[in-house]
Amino acid sequence: MTRILVIEDEERTAREIVGALNEAGLFTRHCADGAEGLQLALEGDFDAITLDRLLPGLDGLDVLRDLRARGNSTPVLMVSALGEIDDRVRGLRAGGDDYLVKPFALVELVARIEALIRRPRGDSLEAVLAAGPIRMDLLNRKVTRGSRPIDVTQREFRLLEYFLRHAGQLLTRSMLYEAVWDYKFDPGTNLIDVHIGRLRRKVDFDGEDPTIVTVRGSGWKFDAPR
Repeated sequence: MTRILVIEDEERTAREIVGALNEAGLFTRHCADGAEGLQLALEGDFDAITLDRLLPGLDGLDVLRDLRARGNSTPVLMVSALGEIDDRVRGLRAGGDDYLVKPFALVELVARIEALIRRPRGDSLEAVLAAGPIRMDLLNRKVTRGSRPIDVTQREFRLLEYFLRHAGQLLTRSMLYEAVWDYKFDPGTNLIDVHIGRLRRKVDFDGEDPTIVTVRGSGWKFDAPR
């Protein structure tokens, strides 16, 4: 069973996070104090942690630094109302794996947690990614669908690689901006829509099962047809 530790002192926010994660089939343990959260994280076998930035007992950054100093590598999603670039940088440099600014959509929090717990571990270099009919040669930068070669730009390659690495998972607009464009904010343009449209036309020919599917109002996901 996948276990998530939720360290959050705002009662309503904690209730919403726990409810969303439980609904997604994830087992949760909640605490509202930084010092207690650190102790639970060190003693428990958790697959991921959501960690508020401002906590009683021990600040979220201190919790994170102490956790990493003790060799604990559990993926941590920082959740905070502090959304300035400097705040995000501090959270990531302290050892955070991702950073989500309040207020946020619960569907995005769940998607980010799922992405963290499914992230490949280890330092081995992958040569090939494959999902459904799509195959990516990461070393030679080549993409094929079955026996058909697909000519993609560098940005389209990065976008498709992210889809393949998270096949079947919901990917929100902000997740794609951060992963593919290195943006920590939504520029308010149709940049992603344009690139996904172009990529779809290359990857999914007429008569072929679609691979990049729109999840209305939430984002996109890579469906892997046989």
